[in-house]
Amino acid sequence: MAHLYYIHDPMCSWCWAFRPTLDRLFAKLPSSTTTSNLLGGLAPDTNKPMDIQMRLNLQATWRNIQTKVPETQFNYNFWAENTPRRSTYPACRAVIAARKINKINEDKMIFAIQQAYYLRALNPSDNNTLIRLATEINIDKSLFESYFYSDTIASRLLEEIQQSRSMGASSFPSLIMEVNSEYRPIAIDYHSESSIIHSIKSITN
Repeated sequence: MAHLYYIHDPMCSWCWAFRPTLDRLFAKLPSSTTTSNLLGGLAPDTNKPMDIQMRLNLQATWRNIQTKVPETQFNYNFWAENTPRRSTYPACRAVIAARKINKINEDKMIFAIQQAYYLRALNPSDNNTLIRLATEINIDKSLFESYFYSDTIASRLLEEIQQSRSMGASSFPSLIMEVNSEYRPIAIDYHSESSIIHSIKSITN
């Protein structure tokens, strides 16, 4: 058996660009390859507003992504309608909380956060936004809050960050293949899942 780890952050714009290819990849993987997600954690908790240079850098990243992966959509109204913070850990904890409640909620929450951030101009650094998104995907509000604010979920995020780093993931998105207790990085192709599947088969064979 081989296991594929997808290491990501729900507020990583390159992860958003990779999502369509990732969905096709997971749908086409051989049954002998199992998968799981790990939260890499881009930016720790902070209440400090993002400085002007960081805002400009991230908007430049969005434009760069649209040049290289043209089908990727962004709503630039986000920058005028919010007070952005360089803080992605809350969104990461929201994904873990949703997964803890029910595994089927994990990808729903990831997608809800991505759509909120990149299409709806909502701020997933804000706890209230994340709680709202949980209710929109039909997670009980009180139950979600009890997990989201718990020390258990906070600890789990730090464990996943450490695990992803120990496996050699230094950027997001990353794909790491575990075969015979060895970790092998898989090159990301934003345009086609075929080359990724080819790499996986080469390793597993």
